[in-house]
Amino acid sequence: AERATVSVALRPSPNERTTEDAAFIQGLRTFFKECPHPDDKQRKELSRELGLEPLQVKFWFQNKRTQMKNQHERHENSQLRADNDKLRAENMRYKEALSSASCPNCGGPAALGEMSFDEHHLRVENARLRDEIDRISAIAAKYVGKPMVPFPVLSSPLAAAPGASAYDVFAGAASVLQAPPDDKQQGVVVELAVAAMEELLRMARLDDPLWATTVDQALALDEEEYARMFIDPRGGLGPKQYGLVSEASRDAAVVIMTPASLVEILMDVNQYAAVFSSIVSRAATLEVLSTGVAGCYDGALQVMSVEFQVPSPLVPTRESYFVRYCKRNADGAWAVVDVSLDGLQGVKCRRRPSGCLIQEAPNGYSKVTWVEHVEVDDRSVHNIYKPLVGSGLAFGARRWVGVLGRQCERLASAMASNIPTSDIGVITSSEGRKSMLKLAERMVASFCGGVTASVAHQWTTLSGSGAEDVRVMTRKSVDDPGRPPGIVLNAATSFWLPVPPKRVFDFLRDETSRSEWDILSNGGIVQEMAHIANGRDHGNCVSLLRVNSTNSNQSNMLILQESCTDASGSYVIYAPVDVVAMNVVLNGGDPDYVALLPSGFAILPDGPAGTMHAAAGATGTGGSLLTVAFQILVDSVPTAKLSLGSVATVNSLIACTVERIKTAVISNGGASPPQSSK
Repeated sequence: AERATVSVALRPSPNERTTEDAAFIQGLRTFFKECPHPDDKQRKELSRELGLEPLQVKFWFQNKRTQMKNQHERHENSQLRADNDKLRAENMRYKEALSSASCPNCGGPAALGEMSFDEHHLRVENARLRDEIDRISAIAAKYVGKPMVPFPVLSSPLAAAPGASAYDVFAGAASVLQAPPDDKQQGVVVELAVAAMEELLRMARLDDPLWATTVDQALALDEEEYARMFIDPRGGLGPKQYGLVSEASRDAAVVIMTPASLVEILMDVNQYAAVFSSIVSRAATLEVLSTGVAGCYDGALQVMSVEFQVPSPLVPTRESYFVRYCKRNADGAWAVVDVSLDGLQGVKCRRRPSGCLIQEAPNGYSKVTWVEHVEVDDRSVHNIYKPLVGSGLAFGARRWVGVLGRQCERLASAMASNIPTSDIGVITSSEGRKSMLKLAERMVASFCGGVTASVAHQWTTLSGSGAEDVRVMTRKSVDDPGRPPGIVLNAATSFWLPVPPKRVFDFLRDETSRSEWDILSNGGIVQEMAHIANGRDHGNCVSLLRVNSTNSNQSNMLILQESCTDASGSYVIYAPVDVVAMNVVLNGGDPDYVALLPSGFAILPDGPAGTMHAAAGATGTGGSLLTVAFQILVDSVPTAKLSLGSVATVNSLIACTVERIKTAVISNGGASPPQSSK
């Protein structure tokens, strides 16, 4: 009886239980607002604080989430019903308007069948374009954080307002650079991107009469046909600006990568700059107007600034400011298009709709059709490079496709989990192999970025250096783990050789002939310690070389070298590496902390006939344009002043190397120098 009395006394009264339950629920609701999905640890803490079982807390959160979901769905359903009623009423109004429509010729009732097929097709196409503009505008407004405004029905897909000229549209789009796009500017950019996508798809799919096949099996754009099909004087980019020349090219290839991975590379500015490091010297995303829908890049829209390069200080880089738009088409193919947003005053490079169409192929491959169409001021290009640039090979579609195919093979090689039988030497693990490839990738990117006539570089031309001018540039390296600290002197020169590019490439990449041109190896025997094949062409590989010095007092030197080639050109790039640091890399260590100063060679054809796989019967000299570039640490103190003696030494080194290469590769019956047609 006593125990029963105690039990009754401890049991809370109904009022006390109600107050206690309310406190529990309030505590749970407060936590739910902050974290609707608590983990096990959080549920246990809650149960301890509120005096409940963890299972009770778990089921309360489950029920609360279900309740919130049902409320949200009910709200959405009511909203959809209201929208449906509005659409039904609008449909009725249209039907009534159609029933009372009259024929403009006879005044009688009009029948839909009287509409011409062309007019009907244009109306359907116009409606489809308007729907896409509205869809992208809604996405862009969502991510920019501004309310969506309906865009007017335009007579031209690119007209900003009735009577607006191409210059008005273009100037409006260019103002995005100065400030985040407001609704009107955003509308111009979206319309420009949608129309550019339409143009790209047609440029990629149509053949004759838009594209004609040339002697060397390349495709040439018919300018008159293009103007008839695409140029609208009332909107878009309008006609070509006076003083600029057109470069248009198209090429296609099947590459070893899935369409989704290719799209990610093109839409991620860091991956884009890394994969195309030989073409892109600088790239930045300035504004993301849309990240796409459904967890992918379909509908992604971003404003970018990119500097395009050729590996020579004799060819100015091309800066372009454009919008990039990605879209997945109804047939499953992806397309990525760029179109310029630059103002018309003082523009030296304007990108008309350019980009690629990506179609899925069996076994994880993709068919890529690339279109490059630009208008440029190329008057600053050196005469020996004008045939190459004028042919479209320097910046054109063939180069983009060639580099993409080679880089896809390289990425596939880097991702291999086993060590291929073609690899030889001291690499014993897949981790060491990946680290060495990553180090070589950084070396190539550093070389390509340091040899061009970028606006970020200040080259000084040295006089009295012989037939070829040597250009030098200094850089201070401070707190960069990938470079040795101190003053680095870059020296580069470009010149013509009457020898096919492949012969020059094979000579320079062969370790057995290295002593014929490499002064720093001091005539030592060069031995390949490691070899990684990273492409179908046996010239695409990464090697670790050891220079066995003939002088017993001198230590042996290790050299990391990558050679790569495709139809647009070739590279042989190398850098001395520290033995201890290289051992860390070979064991799978982080390669980012290995200090490198890359030097090397860029070998380009001197025109269409000089390509690595030139077609039979092609005309031209078949010679090579060779760029030699060195990076040398002249002082380990970053604050030190550059001495004239250091400049003279580097100048002598590069001049001597050039003479040795000429002597070794030039044979009797060399070609004549390339002649510019401009």
